[in-house]
Amino acid sequence: MSSTVPVPGRDLVAARALPPRLPDPALDAAVRRLCDEVVPQLLPELVALRRDVHAHPELGHHEHRTTALVARRLEEAGLRPQLLPGTGLVCDIGDPQAPPVVLRADLDALPVTERSGLPFASTTPDVAHACGHDVHTTVVLGAGLVLARAAERGLLRGRVRLLMQPAEEITPGGALEVLATGVLEGTARFYAVHCDPRLDVGQVGLRHGAITSASDHVLVRLRGNGGHTSRPHLTGDLVYALGQVVLALPAVLSRRLDPRTGVNLTWGRIEAGTAPNAIPAEGSVEGTLRVLDVAAWQEAGSIIEEVVEGVVAPYRVDATVEVTHSVPPVDNDEASVRAFQHAARTVLPAGAEARTEQSLGGEDFGWYLQEGVPGALARLGTRTRGGRTHDLHQGDFVADEDAIAVGVRLLAAVALLG
Repeated sequence: MSSTVPVPGRDLVAARALPPRLPDPALDAAVRRLCDEVVPQLLPELVALRRDVHAHPELGHHEHRTTALVARRLEEAGLRPQLLPGTGLVCDIGDPQAPPVVLRADLDALPVTERSGLPFASTTPDVAHACGHDVHTTVVLGAGLVLARAAERGLLRGRVRLLMQPAEEITPGGALEVLATGVLEGTARFYAVHCDPRLDVGQVGLRHGAITSASDHVLVRLRGNGGHTSRPHLTGDLVYALGQVVLALPAVLSRRLDPRTGVNLTWGRIEAGTAPNAIPAEGSVEGTLRVLDVAAWQEAGSIIEEVVEGVVAPYRVDATVEVTHSVPPVDNDEASVRAFQHAARTVLPAGAEARTEQSLGGEDFGWYLQEGVPGALARLGTRTRGGRTHDLHQGDFVADEDAIAVGVRLLAAVALLG
């Protein structure tokens, strides 16, 4: 038995939390006027850029075209983006001596065939922005362009760092690679948005505490001698043992871990054998483990190994278990959520705030917050009012483009007012 559970090192980010800002009605009004003036000016260009990115999706670590497109636009605005190793970039705006507030977007697409029927649908076979990362990229770029105007007018009191991150969809997430570069040392706070097709466009979903789940990859391999199905007693009945693992492991986890942690193991792939009258010598089952609680997440791997060993012991087969940490929960800091709330109330219409439930989906933004730096992720409504509720990671996913202006306003305002 073996278990692979890579956990990143600590102290990758030297956090310097910003003190809470005192209420400043004059600044609120100035930021509102800035957004009202600048966002409509930028919006046609941002929509066109989003459609360009959407039509040319790139998988994790291959986002060269997207990185170059964003870098070029930032340079046109008089900014100086810094390319990360491989793909992605960071770009600072404001006082170079101030601890930066980071606005993060993810650049990569999914290995999914697009079925949206949009005129700007993916031109890359079997690759699509089915999770809305094209929207995230456009929103953070747009917020950066607004913040550049704010800096020119003396409204930006500190420093904001735009982070265009690669490979969010690749386990355990490109966030760890960005952290390892050291470019985020000294960060004061992190903010991000994520498309949510369950919320109407114009709404922003906020939540204190964990807003997403831990997500781990679980792989169990069984090996035996193989044999004829007429003589299962003379060999290890590997398929039967594999079936016992499939049934027993989720059930035992639900009893060994506190049910309030929301532990959920769901299998997505099972493979064994090629003939109906032959017991195979090898087989495997693969799935994802979702956990809402960090402590339970850290404990689950050793329990899985223990349970698999006990389940297969009577069947004379050998087991290998691999549990690979994908991402921790995104644990929203209360002060950062309050900053989002204030930003929404300042630059968005009344009623834009919506309380959102914790999701069992994973997000590598959680790695940044694991390093002790406060921050928050907000849900950005992308459902057309009265329209269909799409699902993420599906080829027919469609995001209402009115969400772009909402996201730009929200992130620009939280950077200026938070």
